[in-house]
Amino acid sequence: MAPTRWGILSAGKISNDFCVGVSTLNPEEHQLVAVGARNLESAKEFAKTHKIQNAYGTYEELVQDPNVDVVYVGTIHPHHLTSAKLALDNGKPVLCEKPLCMNVKQTKELLEYAQGKKLFLMEAIWSRFFPAYKRLKEELDKGTIGDVLQVIVSFGVKIEDVDRLRLKELGGGTVLDLGVYCVQFASLVFGERPQKIIAGGFLNEHGVDLSTSSTLIFSGGRTATLVTNARVELPSEAIAVGTKGTLKLPFPMWCPTKLELPTETLEFPLPVTANFMNFGNSQGLSYQCHEVRRCLLNGLTESPIVSHDETLRIAEIMESIRKQVGVVYPQD
Repeated sequence: MAPTRWGILSAGKISNDFCVGVSTLNPEEHQLVAVGARNLESAKEFAKTHKIQNAYGTYEELVQDPNVDVVYVGTIHPHHLTSAKLALDNGKPVLCEKPLCMNVKQTKELLEYAQGKKLFLMEAIWSRFFPAYKRLKEELDKGTIGDVLQVIVSFGVKIEDVDRLRLKELGGGTVLDLGVYCVQFASLVFGERPQKIIAGGFLNEHGVDLSTSSTLIFSGGRTATLVTNARVELPSEAIAVGTKGTLKLPFPMWCPTKLELPTETLEFPLPVTANFMNFGNSQGLSYQCHEVRRCLLNGLTESPIVSHDETLRIAEIMESIRKQVGVVYPQD
């Protein structure tokens, strides 16, 4: 069976880490074959670092490369819609960084665009593919902790001065940057749209959220409490509390190597790499690649693990939170 050949759209920090992740995989299954950047020099430098054969100075050239089987979109999220559509227009399946788009309107547009093209599209919620997450889902399905009535998730790191977080034109704010991880956890556990969302928080001088606190009310008396913050370090844990006990993904809940069960703590070591990474545990970006390959080989246009419906649900929850806090983007 031929390897899945990846084209990398954007030569930024997260694309670097994604390529480090791919380098830990079996080359008979996954290969990095091309990168496209906004200028050729950046692309060439990136290609040299990651031993990628083809470097392009435009995204158009990348998506037109006949050797590329699937495109990874690593641009900042205000550019996700146009970047992903560019790839789809050229017949390329897409794995697009989260959040998939800036708002619900764009998310619907991109999902429907991919469906119209009959091409694979998945939001890169990499957390879902970590072994700790997979085991958590198994324990939930088995009823290990009984009926889950409460979810508690926090994600806080001191990044209020980082441009991608503080500037509105870069899609700044904690909801889209950090909150997506909290929302996807609640969505994973409860598996439905909340009946009610109550949210508050604080904005910076650019009109994006530095902190949010949200309560999501689900059917059957179930509640999720989500907290984001760019000014302080929060525990950054994800907890599901049931009638028979608790499951906890400890720090860092978005890329965990442990799962705490009621009776024991399980450990899941990451793939080993000596390559430079911008973000912690980025080797784990490789886990989602197995699912992309599986879907492509089986002719699927979406993954059941991060389905289009769930991507839309997550976008709807995030939009409700940020609008209650007072964040409005030009894309709205």
